[in-house]
Amino acid sequence: MSDREERPKDPNLFPDAAEELKDMINEGLNHPSSKPVLKGAAVGAAAGIFVPVVGPLIGGVAGAGYALYKRIRT
Repeated sequence: MSDREERPKDPNLFPDAAEELKDMINEGLNHPSSKPVLKGAAVGAAAGIFVPVVGPLIGGVAGAGYALYKRIRT
């Protein structure tokens, strides 16, 4: 993607995710990852409504986590 700088692929996911989350918190909605992660949370919450065990809260967290993972690793 042209709105992000290329980072080396580290096999350890957590330092990359922590750095990305810190940047998202500092920059708010101006950060390029904020909107895709929020969209992922909304889709996960909507899908969680229809799954009786999961619910919208866990669905939203899972959706946001998946979107953040895809944003970091692609």
